[in-house]
Amino acid sequence: MKNYRLYLFDFDYTLVNSESAILKCFHITLDKTGWPQREDDDIRRTIGLPMMDAIKEVIQSQDEEKALAFLEIYKGEADRYMTAGTHFFPHTLAVLRALRDKGAKIGIISSKTRHRIQEKFTADGVPELIDRIIGSDDVTAHKPAPEGIQKALDYFQLPKDQVLYTGDSYVDAGAAQNAGVDFAAVTTGTTSAKEFQNYPHVKIMQDIQELLH
Repeated sequence: MKNYRLYLFDFDYTLVNSESAILKCFHITLDKTGWPQREDDDIRRTIGLPMMDAIKEVIQSQDEEKALAFLEIYKGEADRYMTAGTHFFPHTLAVLRALRDKGAKIGIISSKTRHRIQEKFTADGVPELIDRIIGSDDVTAHKPAPEGIQKALDYFQLPKDQVLYTGDSYVDAGAAQNAGVDFAAVTTGTTSAKEFQNYPHVKIMQDIQELLH
């Protein structure tokens, strides 16, 4: 795989595992709002989706007002548990440092809010590893729409053929395809290698460390 000048990443299930915190926040919020509890696997399948889409899937309702009311309670639980329950995958920081040492720029395009992502890098003392974070609050159209990636292209002013987006979900693959940039898949989330075969890709990886090979 060629060397790129800009490496863009999804966050949840790509750079970090926040599964336990997300499950906890959803279960607590389901109790507090009176919605029926869901199995962990049902919630896991929504990780990486835009938050309102995930909520509607979990509560099994397309009602916008009910989903927004759920989100307000969820945010309070996330403030308590999310960052503490989010952990970098074993090779994440080493990979980011290696890419940085090669002179590459690094950005994050995520369905999570920008401040929550920044909070994790700051809490672990490594904010310098990321040049730009574009979160759910920075776009009007969420993945697989290409808006987040396009904002990164506008910010870094680099041609598309110098950009690689890495993610764990089919929505990441779709966003890269719609933005016209190369995509590398990592199977640390809930989307399988077989599913990724349906999308353009330069690599399907079991571990983010394979970016360096």
